Amino acid sequence: MNVLDPARNGSLSHSWRKKRFGFFLEQLLRPKWKGICQILDVGGTEEYWESMDFPPDNSFHITLLNLEISPVKNTTCFTSVKGDACDLSSIADKQFDVVFSNSVIEHLFTKEAQQRMAQEVRRVGKNFYVQTPNYFFPMEPHWVFPFFQFLPFSVRVMLTLNFDMGHYKKAASREHAVRRVSEVRLMTESEMCELFPDGKVYRETLLGLKKSVSLYHFEP
Repeated sequence: MNVLDPARNGSLSHSWRKKRFGFFLEQLLRPKWKGICQILDVGGTEEYWESMDFPPDNSFHITLLNLEISPVKNTTCFTSVKGDACDLSSIADKQFDVVFSNSVIEHLFTKEAQQRMAQEVRRVGKNFYVQTPNYFFPMEPHWVFPFFQFLPFSVRVMLTLNFDMGHYKKAASREHAVRRVSEVRLMTESEMCELFPDGKVYRETLLGLKKSVSLYHFEP
């Protein structure tokens, strides 16, 4: 599955990610930021930004928020903090110029958790860009199996327990398989629009089919 490994330079997934990031970069560089542009990346990594060839200069500072702190190499441009995407109560309203999130909101188990993340993103950021795979795209992007998301829950658990699929090795136990399947709740464009009513839609397509959806908002 190297051709579909998003972390591998030259893979199809990496090319798609880079094209999406190019659109985000156009929006990011449009405003004239006053001083250093503060970006909060919910669920992101330093390696991701490096793989996108993001210019590591003093014009931007990126705070990486994850469930656990990860060491960063470039401490001038990056800070790693521990936090929950659904509860950013330690962050003040509009504290960040931009909140960015790539393929994270679908990993929150429930619609209610996705709603909480969206509310927090819109609260702490003056601007935002949130991307997620499209529920209706035929190839499920995590298991890389056609129409996996439409199969009964029990069938998805059985496949996850017994086979290496996509980006996952087969689960070590039924409990792990149930949790893995439960974790991923793909979203539709209409659901994303409901969560980000002040956002515009950027659609990523493949062979005429909608592969992913991004909702974004940048002040003029």
